[in-house]
Amino acid sequence: MAETSAPKKVVVLGSTGSIGESTLSVARDIPDRMKVIALAANNSVESIARQIAEFDIKQGCLYDQRGLDQLKSHVGDDVTLHSGEDGLIELATLPEADMVLIAIVGVAGLRPALAAIEAGKDIAVASKEILVMAGETVMSAARKKGVRVLPVDSEHNAIFQCLEDRSSKDVSRLILTASGGPFRQLPSHELASVTKAQALKHPTWEMGQKITIDSATLFNKGLEMIEARWLFDIEMQRVDVIVHPQSIIHSMVEFIDNSILAQLSTTDMCFPIQYAVTWPDRVPNTLPPLNFSELAKLEFEAPRWEDFPALSLAKEAGEKGGTLPAVMNAANEVAVSAFLRESIPFPKIWEMVGATMASHHTINQPGLDEIIDADLQARAKASELI
Repeated sequence: MAETSAPKKVVVLGSTGSIGESTLSVARDIPDRMKVIALAANNSVESIARQIAEFDIKQGCLYDQRGLDQLKSHVGDDVTLHSGEDGLIELATLPEADMVLIAIVGVAGLRPALAAIEAGKDIAVASKEILVMAGETVMSAARKKGVRVLPVDSEHNAIFQCLEDRSSKDVSRLILTASGGPFRQLPSHELASVTKAQALKHPTWEMGQKITIDSATLFNKGLEMIEARWLFDIEMQRVDVIVHPQSIIHSMVEFIDNSILAQLSTTDMCFPIQYAVTWPDRVPNTLPPLNFSELAKLEFEAPRWEDFPALSLAKEAGEKGGTLPAVMNAANEVAVSAFLRESIPFPKIWEMVGATMASHHTINQPGLDEIIDADLQARAKASELI
């Protein structure tokens, strides 16, 4: 019975961001199934100090070591603190951990993820960069070690639930749903004049700034297409996107007999996080159930591929593979940062990413160092384009 299983001991890397906070909400909700044993944050000293106290944490990490002394003054002498990438790896390989949930934005989560896999830990992935940049490397390592890579993104978690470990040969299409962002109905000629404030008003989800802009450009969905390709061992040609503004259906799987399975729930990231942690069990919680009588309608429409070229760029990167997805991801991060500084107009994000990709000589089957080098080169190239 699910209720009698021992609590899963979970390390949370990126505990002070939106996914990290939701993860801790899940831990509070199902304490008999989930015990948080270690936490890591970038530089949010006061937030992680509160979390360490609440969850009686004995192992913590601050990636930015400049705040380490301040954090030490907030926690007890019985708490061991680490810093930097080495600190993340230390937590990711704790012998007592059952799972490492990685919610670190950017490339910083890549080496800890691989270290966790090498140590025989299941990993729950919320950081898109891990599978976008190094999906082939990560999934190959997981297969060799016999560990699971469990998706936390609502879309991939939905597909994971629909597939239930079926082979990809039974699949006709993976259908990722997209809210369409705040500009899904905006005429294309008005995209050049959208403001930072407008782009940060997501119609459905409460998220950090970077992912909210990615949702507005549809790069978020493009990155998810590449993630799905590796997570579920399927070619990019079988990964599709449909716009679903209500975000109630989180994604679907179309099988070769033309049957479609969909996963539905209210829009709360605690749902996919809990399932990643408790899989293969389903566990009662206090999250709100879906009330069909209150749903006015569920709408669907095709994405505007020409007006929002992020999807085409992602499809190209996913099909070519090698270092190109890492280049696309890095260029997009630089472009989004520039837009948030109000240094470039909104459509320039797509232009910068496309130009950076076009200038890159793709390396096939790259090693980790080559992936990280491609990331750095792409950032330099994109910065030149601002």
